[in-house]
Amino acid sequence: MKAIIPVAGAGTKLRPHTYTQPKALIPLAGRTILSIIVDQLVDAGIREFVFVVGYLGEKIQHYVEKKYPNLTTHFVQQNAREGTGHAILLTRDVVKNDEVLIVLGDTIVECDFQEVINAPHSLLGVKKVDDPRNFGVAEINEANVITRVIEKPQIPKSNLALVGLYKIRETAQMYQCLEDNIQRQIRSHDEFQLTDALECMIGTGVQLNAFKVSNWFDCGRKDTLLETNATLLKKYKLATNPVLPYENTIIIPPVSIGEGCNIKNSIIGPNVAIGDNTVVSYSIVKDSIIGSFSNLYEVVLKSSLIGSDANIRGLSQSLNIGDNTEIDLG
Repeated sequence: MKAIIPVAGAGTKLRPHTYTQPKALIPLAGRTILSIIVDQLVDAGIREFVFVVGYLGEKIQHYVEKKYPNLTTHFVQQNAREGTGHAILLTRDVVKNDEVLIVLGDTIVECDFQEVINAPHSLLGVKKVDDPRNFGVAEINEANVITRVIEKPQIPKSNLALVGLYKIRETAQMYQCLEDNIQRQIRSHDEFQLTDALECMIGTGVQLNAFKVSNWFDCGRKDTLLETNATLLKKYKLATNPVLPYENTIIIPPVSIGEGCNIKNSIIGPNVAIGDNTVVSYSIVKDSIIGSFSNLYEVVLKSSLIGSDANIRGLSQSLNIGDNTEIDLG
C-alpha cells in the first residue's frame, strides 16, 4: 500500500505564515503537521509515500528527505491548483493499481490506522459535526455503506463530515472517475474534487464504507491551529524537552521548547510551543506558537501565532506574525 499526501495548497487562511512556509510545515506541539501525519502512517507499517507538492514544494521535499531518509518517497508537482481531485489524478503513474491511503496534508486524525489498512473494503473517515456545510458530507445506510457523498452541501442530509482520510482499494476505478470528471469539467466550488470522484465510484457499484475517527483536528486556521496545539500538547504530556534551568523563569505545562532556546525572566505557558534557537526575555507567553530563531523582548502574548525569524519588542495581546518580520511595539 502507498500513502498519498496532497500538500500543494497555498494555505491562504494562514497568511502571512504561508507566504514563506508551507502549511504542512507549520510547527505544532513541538513537531510539524506533516511529521505527525507521516509518523502515524509509518507506525502503521506504510513505507512508501507520494507527496503532491506545489507552492513552496521544494521545502516540503527537503524536509521529508532529511527527516525520513529511510522511506521510499515520490514527489509529484501540481502547478495549477485545481483541487484535490486534480492533485490525486497526478499520482496515477506512481501508484498504478496499488491500494492507497489518502491523507490530506492539513488533516490530523486519531484512529486505528492498522485496522483501516487491513479492512476488506474501501473506507472513508467520517466524524459528526454540528455544521457540515463547510465539508464533504457522507450519507450512509443501516449497513454503514456510503450511499452518497457531496462536497459542501447547502442543505446537508447528514452530519457526517469527511475528515480527509480515505482508504481506496479500487484505484483503477478512482483514477478513471477522476479523469472522466476532469474531461467533462465536473467541478464543485470551482475545483475538481475528490468527493465527486468518490460519488462517481459509488455510481459504478464500488462499495465504500464509513468509519468514524476518534478525533479530528483542524489545522487550517489560526484559531483552530492554536486549539489543536493545546490539545496535542496535553495529549503528548509535554512539559519541556526536558525542563531546563531557564534563568528566573516559570514554566507552566504543557509546553514544548525547542533546542538552543535562551529564555530568562519570563513566564511560559500553558499551551505554548516554541521552535529552536528562539530567545525570550522579560515576557509572558501563553496559548501560543512561536517559530524558530525568533526574538521576543518585553512582550505579553496570548493566542498568538508567531513565525520564524520574527523580532518583537514591546507589549501586545494577540498577534498573527509571519516569518522574517520585525515589530517594535514599544
